[in-house]
Amino acid sequence: MPRVSIDSDVCIGSGQCVLTAPAVFDSDDDGFGLVRPGSEDGRGDPLAQEAVRACPAQAISFEED
Repeated sequence: MPRVSIDSDVCIGSGQCVLTAPAVFDSDDDGFGLVRPGSEDGRGDPLAQEAVRACPAQAISFEED
């Protein structure tokens, strides 16, 4: 099963993940990206992969098990 995650130590809060795949990503109270609860599998959203490419800090990983 695929798994998407954001490295909070690397995230710069650009918001590109939320803009690209809002069904999968959200922002915390400080503006940093997070994976929506229950969306760790990417919800089959092809835009989750695009969010990986769009992240300027390369903080998002999407791995297939």
